[in-house]
Order: sequence, then structure tokens, then C-alpha cells
Amino acid sequence: MKNLNVKTGDTVLVITGKDAGKQGKVLSTSPKAGRITVAGVNMISKHQKARKAQEKSSIVKKEGTIDVSNVMVVCPACGKPTRIKHTIVDGKSVRACKCGATLDKKYVKETKKTAKKTTEAKAETAEKTTAKKTTAKKSADKKVVATASAKDTKTTAVRKSAQRGV
Repeated sequence: MKNLNVKTGDTVLVITGKDAGKQGKVLSTSPKAGRITVAGVNMISKHQKARKAQEKSSIVKKEGTIDVSNVMVVCPACGKPTRIKHTIVDGKSVRACKCGATLDKKYVKETKKTAKKTTEAKAETAEKTTAKKTTAKKSADKKVVATASAKDTKTTAVRKSAQRGV
């Protein structure tokens, strides 16, 4: 079993083979075989036979696997293909670019600007949820009042009909 430096969802650049120079997103990985599937790379034609009378036979184009050594991970921060280095963040080994950006989304370093934006966004969502709760309570109170008044009208109608002897 090989330790792959490429994970599903990474953007990679093909560096060798017939698709050299193409970029794509990793769709699946196979660590035992050391192969990956990249969107739009190594397209193969699969002849599919009809299995039922209603189906038609067809030729289906799909992605084939390529060796993991034929690709380089593209850094989302700097946009360049890079060899992956491993650093330790919060006691865990994390994949990182040579520019210093982490490639694992859980451990992306926060800058002061992004920290301010996230705290502001959290405050806005908290205000929205409290506003929704108060409007929901008001509408529930209106429904209770409406049902109570409907019940009152029904009971008065029943009493009047009983008095008439209907």
C-alpha cells in the first residue's frame, strides 16, 4: 500500500503522458494500486451491450485511471503545481505547499481579515435566527387566537341551534 499525497477533491496537473498539461479534479483514489481518476483526463471508450430489449447498445466515454506519480497537486493559494511537504499543525501531520499554505481544508490558517469576516458572519446569522424565532412565535400566537375565535363561533352556533330545537 502506497501513501498517496493526493486526496479526492484536489486539483492536480498531469505532468506526463498523452494528457500532459491538463488540470482536473481528483474523482477517486486507489492507494493499493497507486492510481487515481482525474476528471477529463485519460478518457476511454467503453462498449456497453444492451441488457434488455428496451435498451440500446452504446459506446460510453469515461475517465480511466492514471498513475499517481504522473500528477502534481496544484496549490489553491498560489495556483502553482507543487511537491507536497508535510508540516505539523495542532499535533497532526498536514499536507502543505512550498509557499506555506496548507492543502488540507480542516487546517487552513486564518488571517486577521478572514477571522473578522467569520466573526461578523456568525453574528449576522445569530441575529437572523433570533429574528426568525420571534416571527415564528408571533405567527403561532396569531394561529392560537384564530383557532380560539373559531371554536367560540362554533360553540355559539351550536347553542343557538339547540335553543331553536333544530
